[in-house]
Amino acid sequence: MRWSLLLIVGAGLLRSTPLANAQSAPERVAPPQSMPIPAVVQSNEERLRFNGEFTVAIPKYTDARLQRAITRALGRLETLSGLPFKTAAAPQSGADSKGGPALIVEVQAAGDTVQSVQENESYTLDVSAQQSVLKAATVVGALRGLATLLQLAETDAQGLFLRGGHIEDHPRFPWRGLLIDVCRHFEPVEVIKRNLDAMSVVKLNVFHWHLSEDQGFRVESKKFPKLHELGSDGDFYTQQQVREIVEYARDRGIRVVPEFDMPGHATAWFVAYPQYASGPGPYQIERSFGIFNPAFDPTREEVYKFLDRFIGEMAPLFPDAYWHVGGDESNGKQWDANPRIAEFKKRHGLKDNAALQAYFNQRLLKILQKHGKKMIGWDEILHPDLPKDVVVQSWRGQQSLVAAAKQGYRGVLSAGYYLDHMKSAAEHYWVDPLPPGNALDQAPVAGVLGGEACLWGEFVTPETIDSRLWPRAAAVAERLWSQPEIRDVDDMYRRLDTVSLQLESAGAMHLSGPDRILRQLAGSEQIGPVREIMRLSEPLDFGQRARLHQTQMTPMSGLLDAATPDSAAARRVSAMVAMLFKEPAKRDAMVESLRGEFRKWREFPSQVSGMVSQRPRLRDVEGIAAQLGELGALGEETLGYAAKGERVQKSWTDEKLALLQEVAKPRGTLKVAVIPAMRALVSGVSGGLNQERSVSGH
Repeated sequence: MRWSLLLIVGAGLLRSTPLANAQSAPERVAPPQSMPIPAVVQSNEERLRFNGEFTVAIPKYTDARLQRAITRALGRLETLSGLPFKTAAAPQSGADSKGGPALIVEVQAAGDTVQSVQENESYTLDVSAQQSVLKAATVVGALRGLATLLQLAETDAQGLFLRGGHIEDHPRFPWRGLLIDVCRHFEPVEVIKRNLDAMSVVKLNVFHWHLSEDQGFRVESKKFPKLHELGSDGDFYTQQQVREIVEYARDRGIRVVPEFDMPGHATAWFVAYPQYASGPGPYQIERSFGIFNPAFDPTREEVYKFLDRFIGEMAPLFPDAYWHVGGDESNGKQWDANPRIAEFKKRHGLKDNAALQAYFNQRLLKILQKHGKKMIGWDEILHPDLPKDVVVQSWRGQQSLVAAAKQGYRGVLSAGYYLDHMKSAAEHYWVDPLPPGNALDQAPVAGVLGGEACLWGEFVTPETIDSRLWPRAAAVAERLWSQPEIRDVDDMYRRLDTVSLQLESAGAMHLSGPDRILRQLAGSEQIGPVREIMRLSEPLDFGQRARLHQTQMTPMSGLLDAATPDSAAARRVSAMVAMLFKEPAKRDAMVESLRGEFRKWREFPSQVSGMVSQRPRLRDVEGIAAQLGELGALGEETLGYAAKGERVQKSWTDEKLALLQEVAKPRGTLKVAVIPAMRALVSGVSGGLNQERSVSGH
């Protein structure tokens, strides 16, 4: 679906609501740092102060999972406060001890033995000057409440505190997932764990683990050992590691849904067992990326016996009720080329390859049901003959999701949440599984379970995965948890800057990882100018990078990999430009701030020229530095008109906008991120500023 998507984005399939047309969200009292925003928030002026006597009580239900969660939370609070809490290692049962503020955690019951899509994740949190009380029906609800409590911790001159108030919270959707593709580039256990920790910060609750592909098969099989021995290049998870990750996720209230892709995207299966393919082979692991021909042969009984034994081996490793079969982008070329398959289709009245794939899925479904699993797959699995408990994951868009829901199927939206496409957090934030006017009546609405952000692994390595996930995935998490009227993009970004630091505190490496790559490229710790240029730049998007024809063997440790999407520095410049035109009282200050910014840009070319001459892999920085130098000169010229209030000619405006269009073109593997801000500046002095001056009298 990541490759077909390149062909259909232009058709508007993933079109999101334009920000300019958005209506303001209704006024609500919201925690200043919480993301996702809770359903109900009431604040007061009280403060709960942390000190060395801070204690924890668990007066009702407790178990090892809850106690480990409280211990982790207290450890984070210790780090924030610098205080050693006496009960950090051993939360108490019974009443809280006297002598200091307390956290009381009241849980009614454990919840599902195997966390399910129906799990109750609601909680309440009450904070006064004396204590905080967290109440939840289940341990998972308590985990969500602890995540909120950690986000609400603030610091002032007196130290760490919680604001007083009352929170009632529950998720809007029960399925809030993150797909990580570990096949095209393998991600070690420690990488998965730290991103599970990050998921728990923003209340994502499904880890969709993409484990087989044309480029790799990533799980140890004892019944079919050639799968991992021949199909993985030695990079796979042992069964013990799978159990470890599943348990690690469960500790954080996260379900693990495995995906073994079939009938297509299956080359790595056939490297080991070519007899189950629709063509004769031989096969080898694919090193390039795209849609390939190999597919399982749906006409042979041996295929179903093989899959029965394989799923029977894997099912106990993954206790979740759902098993993802993939099902996407099977192009049918091997089926069309095989006379025996053509004869089978004719004999069974299967009019096309879609019908043949439906036949395969029906057989596969019986195997999954035998082993206690429910089927989930991409859009292509949708067929009237499948039972209604099959879940359809949509990469094609909301219309596909609506079509499935109207037929009685449950669905999960991923279209618009592809993090590897390098879109902004705002673009993902505006995509809603149930947008206004969604054309569903009340019954099908209940079938839309939620959504999943997707990080496909073509251009993602252990060194870059965090910066491709975070903090943008937090915006998707809020869309799937918070109420639909929460749509203030500026406020989302304000809180996203804070949650980004909280994600780093939880172990994510999205902030430190890019600098590490830059230090390696520069061969020095002195990367100041390069870092500043990179912060004003963005990487090529997925389609642009795909045209570079990089493969699984291409080292992904260049400037393109150090660049991060959705530049915060560019947003800051845009905010200053907006303030220049919209807030007359701050105009002079904004002119000076922007002038200082543009002077910095003009100095970039001379600052990096010496570094680039000694480090050829930094060459793309030189091109971006030159572009920023041009933009700095344009910015200073434009500010001259702004400061004087002079009216500019249309010819000047046209010339400068044409210049911006040219500068916007990528230089090498990077793009300048400040083009929208510069367009707004040029357009502002061309009309908006002069009109405002004439009205205001300045």
